[in-house]
Amino acid sequence: MEADLGLSRVYDAVLVVGDLAGFRWSATLSVAREVGGLGSKALVMPGNHDGPNPLQLLAEVAGTPRATGRFAPGQVARCEALREALGQAQMVGYSAHEVGPEEDRVTIVAARPHSMGGPSLSFPTYLQQAYGITSLAASVARMCAVIDSVSTERIVFLAHNGPTGLGANRADIWGCDFRAAQGDWGDPDLAEAIAYAKSRGKRVLAVVAGHMHRKLRGGGQRVWRVERDGVLYLNTARVPRIDRSGRHHLHLEIDGERVSAEDRLLKGVE
Repeated sequence: MEADLGLSRVYDAVLVVGDLAGFRWSATLSVAREVGGLGSKALVMPGNHDGPNPLQLLAEVAGTPRATGRFAPGQVARCEALREALGQAQMVGYSAHEVGPEEDRVTIVAARPHSMGGPSLSFPTYLQQAYGITSLAASVARMCAVIDSVSTERIVFLAHNGPTGLGANRADIWGCDFRAAQGDWGDPDLAEAIAYAKSRGKRVLAVVAGHMHRKLRGGGQRVWRVERDGVLYLNTARVPRIDRSGRHHLHLEIDGERVSAEDRLLKGVE
């Protein structure tokens, strides 16, 4: 499986882990239109910046349900606007997408959208309206149902935030770098879904996510790849992605049971 953002190679799929822009909604829509130019091969997992407004996001961070509920209603309309801006690119969540040639198919399993990480369910009002999800347990059940629908043996998980279980130090792949106590800031429902897929005989090749920036608060760099129990976990959240040297992206290649990944730079791209 190869991808190059539609420039020098032909990709089987382009996986976008979300947080298309910062807090400006106009910037998010602008990036979405650019991603839409990649066509139907692009699978876009919306992040916690992709749909919620800044006040709603602050309310989620503060853990104030009343304020969260007050600002939540507009998220449905904003997500519909985002979907429209993406054009032929697919906005995904709790879904399965087969990619690659027929003789070498892999299924991309899209996990919970809009995750902010940690032990609680982010944006519950919207998730209930859009997906009928009211709890982390319901999220696990929904992902397991998706896994049961998959006909291929090999799968890759696409998520905004990664799973729990890969470290609780600030520099770990989804460790918490914004609290003195540090801690594991992965998604527990995603970890359960991965375990379920394995129990059903699926070969989980990789988990591709982002959210937790590689550049740590307070200095240092996060571990961005971990291989454990035959699964390659990848944190693609290099920020900024575009700088004076070009555009940075992660190249994921699957050859049978062999999976490899490397950071790549597209030079001279405006």
